[in-house]
Amino acid sequence: MGAGSMMGMMFGGRGGNSAQHELYLRLGSSQAATKGAPKAEHFMPPAAKLGKSVLLTTPQLEKAEDVLPQKPKGRLLLYWGCGLNAPKGQPVVIDFAKLAAGQMPSGLWTTTILRDWGPSASNSKTFGRWPAEDGKYVKADSSFVGAHRIVSNYGPEIAFSAAKDFMQPLSVTTRQQAGGATVLNWSTIPEATGYLAFITGGKMGQNGEMGDMVMWTSSSSRQFGGGLSDWLSPSTVANLIKDKTVMPPTTTSCVVPIEVRQATPDFRMGTLTAFGPEENFSYPPRPTEANKPWNLEWTARIRHRSSTSWMEAQGMTMGSMNSSNESTQGSQKKCKPKGGFGGMLGGIMGGGSGC
Repeated sequence: MGAGSMMGMMFGGRGGNSAQHELYLRLGSSQAATKGAPKAEHFMPPAAKLGKSVLLTTPQLEKAEDVLPQKPKGRLLLYWGCGLNAPKGQPVVIDFAKLAAGQMPSGLWTTTILRDWGPSASNSKTFGRWPAEDGKYVKADSSFVGAHRIVSNYGPEIAFSAAKDFMQPLSVTTRQQAGGATVLNWSTIPEATGYLAFITGGKMGQNGEMGDMVMWTSSSSRQFGGGLSDWLSPSTVANLIKDKTVMPPTTTSCVVPIEVRQATPDFRMGTLTAFGPEENFSYPPRPTEANKPWNLEWTARIRHRSSTSWMEAQGMTMGSMNSSNESTQGSQKKCKPKGGFGGMLGGIMGGGSGC
């Protein structure tokens, strides 16, 4: 969950303290639609509780409205790594005014972990996604296991059987130590391949204006945003565990340094993500003979993750909120950049435009 979705859940979105499921579908093709406008329909098992099928929508590219620029104030302080105290050299301080002027510091978000959402409008001749404008969403008791079939007028029919269901929800507890450090504790969940924690927070400036903002990540290698906000494959997570960007699946706690809490006296928002398994399908299957050509008609990929979020403000804790997410290549709507820190934070976390 990027910063935008985390905030949406906490401030009026589909959230709460109960576990919920999220499902994103993305379909891309190198072919143009036949017989009219693009149409795609995904048939799911009855246990998904989405009716006979869901319709994928091909988004229309719209020109973003002009937004009057706002000159941001304040600074962004970056911390990283688990431990009682932040190591020497932290925090890295970024001036928002310089950032808005185009002075982008190196290492603000990771470029070593590529964003991999699969099909998109930019890399496909014809593209469809869901959730769409049909008002349908998966429910807390929906199941993804079973036969799936995708029919469209811009690609071959796709059929596969999913064996893995939604991941179990995460639950995290926070405990402040006497010295000021915060201990995060959670129970491991089955099929988790690794864990990653983020905290954002800050303190108010004069006249109610935003002062310093703070970002902290459990990564020991100073990795923020970018591909870390996506669904990551088990092989990618395994490599990130080796360089201590992601915590191993056996990890159940992390200490947030004292300096992070001291720098965020007014509020803190946190997320914990458990990356999960992957299923891959193709037709025809890969030949067993090494020299035989593989004439693919289609491929399909399912990735899983589970996340929870919480907020602390002036000594009050809200959360944890749980979300168990599945992605058959994910979904992301077009948007226009937002002004102010909210949009900038979204861009930093996601490595994008701050939409």
